[in-house]
Amino acid sequence: MAKPIITLNALKLVIMLGMLVIVLAGIKVAADLIVPFVLALFVAVILNPVVSLLERIRIPRALAIVLLVSAIVMLAVLLLAYLGTSLNELARTLPQYRSSLIAPLSSLEPWLQRVGIQVSVEEVVKYIDPNAAMTLITNLLTRLSNAMTSIFLLLLTVVFMLLEVPQLPTKLQQLMSRPAEGMAAIQRALDSVTHYLVLKTAISLVTGLVVWGMLSLLSVRFAFVWGLLAFALNYIPNIGSVLAAIPPVAQVLVFSGLYDALLVVLLYLAVNMLFGNILEPRIMGRGLGLSTLVVFVSLIFWGWLLGPVGMLLSVPLTIIVKIALEQSQGGRSIAFLLGDVSVKR
Repeated sequence: MAKPIITLNALKLVIMLGMLVIVLAGIKVAADLIVPFVLALFVAVILNPVVSLLERIRIPRALAIVLLVSAIVMLAVLLLAYLGTSLNELARTLPQYRSSLIAPLSSLEPWLQRVGIQVSVEEVVKYIDPNAAMTLITNLLTRLSNAMTSIFLLLLTVVFMLLEVPQLPTKLQQLMSRPAEGMAAIQRALDSVTHYLVLKTAISLVTGLVVWGMLSLLSVRFAFVWGLLAFALNYIPNIGSVLAAIPPVAQVLVFSGLYDALLVVLLYLAVNMLFGNILEPRIMGRGLGLSTLVVFVSLIFWGWLLGPVGMLLSVPLTIIVKIALEQSQGGRSIAFLLGDVSVKR
């Protein structure tokens, strides 16, 4: 009787894996439709505590939502206008960087030769094409001009989601066979995701402001653009701060020299050490309940499935999946593998 049981279990596993592949393939194909909805959902999660706070001071929920969204729209218009101006200026200066690269590369050439790397500055400069960077900036400006429509639709979805929040628990309970356990799991997932997103947004905002301020003090051009980039990429775990540092360091290396570039590198290292390794773990308090390896793998997986938005939201999405797996007997072992055993439960 052992063989039929093993065969049945194997068949169930194959069927589940097949269903998972079909679901993931469907999500991948429909990413253009799913990504705005997922992004709107997480924006609503971030804004809901602010709406609740306004309700506590006797402001009606609908009015609180309108005031909050209006403030966000005004801020978005100002940011996009300033960002568009900065990107236009950046596009105009790009043709200058090819000739400016000769000096820093010439200063690096003796260092590389000492460690046995033979590099010809003239040959390297030949491979540098400013037209590629110009094309990239042009594409960014084109997307920026279309961003207002996307932001409007996104915020409209967020508004309806926030208006639906008071009725949502009653509707969800009607769909569940075990309402008490189901609502407890949903509340736990919501608390974990809200805790992470709200604090991560606050830390990312402070990080972006600090980077902007420090680069401005160092007279680095386009400091606002690099501060905004640091704010956005700080949501990406592990590698976000590294990616945010590459463009400003490259710019300073080209236009100001090696030693100024090293100073900017030290600035980013200090900011990352202070916010990423000291303040963020203390402010976050309890652990995320995910192992470091799972956080990195989830970054790759969600980035492949949902694109850049998936990378930004990889941690909260994985937290939701982990809590969902904990609700079934068969999924608890997988949830345990995703978890961090060093976190006290």
